[in-house]
Amino acid sequence: MHSEKASLGLRIAAWGGLVFLHFPILIIFMYAFNTEDAAFSFPPKGFTLKWIGVAFSRPDVLEAIKLSLQIASIATLIAMVLGTLASAALYRRDFFGKQGISLMLILPIALPGIITGIALLATFKKLGIEPGMFTIIVGHATFCVVIVYNNVIARLRRTSHSLIEASMDLGADGWQTFRYIILPNLGSALLAGGMLAFALSFDEIIVTTFTAGHERTLPLWLLNQLSRPRDVPVTNVVAMLVMIVTMLPILGAYYLTRGGESVAGSGGK
Repeated sequence: MHSEKASLGLRIAAWGGLVFLHFPILIIFMYAFNTEDAAFSFPPKGFTLKWIGVAFSRPDVLEAIKLSLQIASIATLIAMVLGTLASAALYRRDFFGKQGISLMLILPIALPGIITGIALLATFKKLGIEPGMFTIIVGHATFCVVIVYNNVIARLRRTSHSLIEASMDLGADGWQTFRYIILPNLGSALLAGGMLAFALSFDEIIVTTFTAGHERTLPLWLLNQLSRPRDVPVTNVVAMLVMIVTMLPILGAYYLTRGGESVAGSGGK
């Protein structure tokens, strides 16, 4: 009886926490469709799609969206290549300095964003590199690599090494083994890692603030809108877009990896 009451209390607390966290997001979604003459009133007085058209007709919004998509795509591609190579190099062999390299890979995501941003800015200034699109991509790739690395190395650890040995025994070379044995087992983990990295890069603001220079990504555009209260309806629409673009990859990554323990060749018993 006591355990049932405790379980019920935990469920209520969990759902209460979720409602508390998501209620402000629902408010933004609600006000993105609010009528023009009631932009600051509660509750909303009506429903309109006008602000979506207004938002997507503004050149500054479109440029910010385009830049954020470009940066997130390139940073994700870099992260997938480097994260996969790093995980392949570290998951099987023990060597001097392995733990140090693993720590260096994970550190960018563990440190506060402001520390990473200041460190990157200082490095770029030391090297004489002016902040811009290139520096934003480098900054985003540093923490996106961690996401891909964690997903891929977790899948590699669940993949039986006997499959690789059997492939080699049957005459396959390294490339054929990677293409037909390793890559199919890593497929969903790679895709999930890439989707998470894209979502993380698309809405990143702290590191971007230090590395952007004169460039303005969509999160920076939203930050700048805080000083323009007359643009609140358009700001709500753009904020809704950012949440949708980041939420969908995260949900997709969750559904791709939730059955990862049953991958072919899993070493689990």
